[in-house]
Amino acid sequence: MARSVMSEIKKDHIHRLLARGKRVDGRNWDEFREITIQTNFTETAEGSARVKLGNTDVLVGVKMETGIPFPDTPDKGVLATNAELIPLASPTFEPGPPDENAIELARVVDRGIRESEMIDLDALCIVPNEEVWICFVDIYVLDYDGNLFDASFLGAVAALKSTIVPASRYGKGEDFKLPIRCLPMSVTAVQIENSILVDPTLDEEKVAAARLTVTTDENGDIRAMQKGLKGSLTVDQIKKIIETSQRLGKELRKLVG
Repeated sequence: MARSVMSEIKKDHIHRLLARGKRVDGRNWDEFREITIQTNFTETAEGSARVKLGNTDVLVGVKMETGIPFPDTPDKGVLATNAELIPLASPTFEPGPPDENAIELARVVDRGIRESEMIDLDALCIVPNEEVWICFVDIYVLDYDGNLFDASFLGAVAALKSTIVPASRYGKGEDFKLPIRCLPMSVTAVQIENSILVDPTLDEEKVAAARLTVTTDENGDIRAMQKGLKGSLTVDQIKKIIETSQRLGKELRKLVG
């Protein structure tokens, strides 16, 4: 995400606390902020969820439409994920077409859902080579205070799980629940000096050297990974983040299960 100016006093404060094994908000290194999830938040979407992760606030909507399949997958439905960073959510967000931050956010969420095979795309085929269901996942960032990746992923999973395919609207029979195979979950951590911190706040993101998002399924298998920022991570740090993602993923999954 965008990295804005931070005072040296605040940076030094964060570093001094970490040197004593503490975080600014008092959390443990592997502890998420308070999470609230509201599903079926909007009636204009086939599925929706609003997620508040601390002060980060994200709304995800799912729309289902019929369309033409991709040539290389003629008998599978289509998944399309987009993200919009609303200017009111942060002074660093600007109006206009999606920038690299919005594109990266959408790709991380899309990859985790796609590679975990969360949605049974085979079941979304209407007529092979001619017509399939297209699942649009739209992410709207309402307030940004760090860790958009996990907030958006939680919102996407919850929204998809609540989605009803409007088959009757298109003359395709009775409405049915979106076919879900599993519930993947992502956990994001940042590296600040020698410390690894899960669910970074905006201030922690600003001073972080490296970031890693790990998406796992119910079996703990890694389905996707995304490295961010310019710094590097040691092998031990990567293993630590993976193990933490597997452990915390089980707890996060209960929130949408």
